Amino acid sequence: MTLENLSLIDVARPAPRRSRQARVAWGSRVVTIGGDAPVRVQSMTNTDTVDAVATAIQVKELAVAGSELVRITVNTPEAAQAVPYVREQLDRMGIDVPLVGDFHYNGHRLLTEYPACAEALSKYRINPGNVGKGDKKDRQFGQMIEVAMRYNKVVRIGVNWGSLDQELLASMMDENARSTDPWDAQQVMYQALISSALQSAQAARELGMAPEQIILSCKVSGVQDLISVYRGLAARCDYPLHLGLTEAGMGTKGTVASATALSVLLQEGIGDTIRVSLTPQPGEARTQEVVVALEILQALGLRTFVPSVTACPGCGRTTSTTFQELAKQIDDFLRAQMPVWRSQYPGVEKLKVAVMGCIVNGPGESKHADIGISLPGTGEAPAAPVFIDGEKALTLRGERIAEEFQQIVQGYIARRFEKAAETVQAAQA
Repeated sequence: MTLENLSLIDVARPAPRRSRQARVAWGSRVVTIGGDAPVRVQSMTNTDTVDAVATAIQVKELAVAGSELVRITVNTPEAAQAVPYVREQLDRMGIDVPLVGDFHYNGHRLLTEYPACAEALSKYRINPGNVGKGDKKDRQFGQMIEVAMRYNKVVRIGVNWGSLDQELLASMMDENARSTDPWDAQQVMYQALISSALQSAQAARELGMAPEQIILSCKVSGVQDLISVYRGLAARCDYPLHLGLTEAGMGTKGTVASATALSVLLQEGIGDTIRVSLTPQPGEARTQEVVVALEILQALGLRTFVPSVTACPGCGRTTSTTFQELAKQIDDFLRAQMPVWRSQYPGVEKLKVAVMGCIVNGPGESKHADIGISLPGTGEAPAAPVFIDGEKALTLRGERIAEEFQQIVQGYIARRFEKAAETVQAAQA
């Protein structure tokens, strides 16, 4: 078969959905969301906000891991009073990540009675299903929007199907029952979620809020449900959208479910900010949800955060665990260095490293990487060729292959990216 017999494969990603752009700021730090901004990563603390020091420490950990906005719970007067101290602690540590306040039920009181809290937050999350009922709902929602406008804060109107406005849902169910061609209950639920978000956004605009201050989300816990709801929401508005599979779960279940749902939508150009809502396993760092979010965006080619390490899964040719240990060692090393390298070596996050386990794919994969090593498999000669920029550079032997290769990687990064740093500095001079 020749090329003439084949059709060109369309590899183009769908055009991103065009949305307005929100600006979430703290001091001189501005995180743009929507429009031409990259997809942003968010996370949330699980500390008691009243403990300002512990909360600030966890916010710092999440920010250093790569979270560009961090949400904290504001549920009591004590938590509202602690928020300015959380912000103060972060500023002292040089962490300028914007804080998002998560409000339910009593947000109208907390924001109006504790103005220092309202000012210290960069963005408010309002759940329209937990604002109140009847006339009280309109009044309390209005109070929160007025505070946001007073301090020029962005608001995320975040609908959640676990706390959906029951009055709206009942009304839509009744209307559907009277229809000559009724939808099934699931479709009514989808439409109720979307309507709740859009109606709340319209109410905010009628109170005078600029559309660029509004971000929407409609979170559910089922993969197919999330995809369906966000496709419908994206088609009906131009607000920036926050994606997240709520209550995704623990471990591989939560990771796979979140990656599946978010990847489908992001590939379709839907989504301007994401959060991976993982339940931490015992002893697991809260930052794991940030790592997964970054990996999703990097795997889709939407953003790059850390150098990628290609490693084979192992087989009968690789009964030794050397390549596994080296791959993990190199990956951990690169991640640990990124907070420093990000500013020191512009572009280092795009580096590709290969750590392969035998002669079958080892040399080829290593040549395709910026720098790679092909370790000896079972029964192969005890030698590990190292490839740099597609060419074989040297061969390592002996007991210290791992340590020597790590030193080679570090030296390669210094040589290659110091030139890039000098170019950037010269352009800024």
